[in-house]
Parts: sequence; C-alpha cells; structure tokens
Amino acid sequence: MGIINKGILGPVSGTVGTVIGGSWKGISYLRSQPTSRRTSFTQPQLEQQAKFSTVMKFLQTMTPLLSVSFRDYAIQMSGFNNAMRYTLLNAVTGTYPAYEIDYSLALVSRGDLPNVLNPQAASTTIGHVQFQWTNNSGVGKALPTDSSILVVYCQSRNQCIYTTAGQDRSAGSDSLAVAAFSGLQVETYVGFISADGKNIASSIYTGTVTVM
Repeated sequence: MGIINKGILGPVSGTVGTVIGGSWKGISYLRSQPTSRRTSFTQPQLEQQAKFSTVMKFLQTMTPLLSVSFRDYAIQMSGFNNAMRYTLLNAVTGTYPAYEIDYSLALVSRGDLPNVLNPQAASTTIGHVQFQWTNNSGVGKALPTDSSILVVYCQSRNQCIYTTAGQDRSAGSDSLAVAAFSGLQVETYVGFISADGKNIASSIYTGTVTVM
C-alpha cells in the first residue's frame, strides 16, 4: 500500500494503483509498475507472428527501395509498411511454422505506370544478371525515358542488390553487377520509374537465375 504525503499533490511513497513512488537523493519520483511479459499466445497469433517474421526478413534487405517504390499506395503509412501489408496478404505460402515467400507473387515496386513487355533475366557474364524487355513506350503513361528498376534478391544470403536508375525503357536491356552472388540462385524483378520520379510501375517477376 502506498502513502500520499502532504495531500494529493504531495510525494508518493510505495505503490498506488499501477504507480510506484519513491525518493532518490532527495528527489521524489513516480514510475509505472512493470508489466509482466506475455509468455503464451493463441495459435492464430503464433501463425501471424511467423508470417510477419518471414516477410520482414525478405523486405528488410531492400528497405530504402520500398520507401520509394511503394509510396503511391502508402496512405497514412510508410512505403515499407505498405509492402509488408501487400506481401503478407499475397505472397506467403506454406503452413505454420514453415512459411515461405512465393517470389513469383511478391512485388518490389507498385504503381500504375505500365511496365514493359516480355521482360526476361539471365546470367551469361560472370557476376552479372542481364535483363531484356520489349520497349512499349507510348502505352498509357509509358515514356522512352522511364528508368528501369532492377532487383536481384539472394535467399541463401538474405541480401538484395538493386538499382532505381537502370537503363531507360527505350534501351530494351540492362545489366546489374552482382558479383557477391556468383554461383548462387537469385530471384529477379523488373520495374520502372518515370524520369521525374512521380510514376512507378508494379514490378514483374523475371524468374530464378543462377549467377555465373
């Protein structure tokens, strides 16, 4: 039981409700009681936590990218949080506790700018992934000057290499240096961003590639 000295505005000694009062070097203080750490969760809560952890592991490798590439849909939230929400709803597969990301269903950029046609990825040069696509400038808001967003994610290392300033849509191809992933399988994506940075295309998954 606590005691409030000198009336309601006076110092507190002991515990009053959820507040602990005391004195240190002549200075009265108040602090809340520590809450006990929860040690049990329902099965749905455990499943949601596992899904969250799986998605977080993937997306944290490209946080700066997502702050830009998901901003068009980030209403009252960050681009990263919007990407988290999208991935949780659309790209998680498996059963508890062995959840995985279905990389073919994930997005690394999201917007209404038209993406290119027939994008492909391959590795024919040591330490590089080559991307090719069909230029479709003039379709909707698509312009020849739109810059490619190239993304290469390596699951075995949980690392991502990307650029938001790749070759223009009109170039039809580009190459991304990924020497750190040589000999490893990677997941690849292509997106686009307008020259003024205002419009973004939803990414297209270009498959699993083994880097030379």
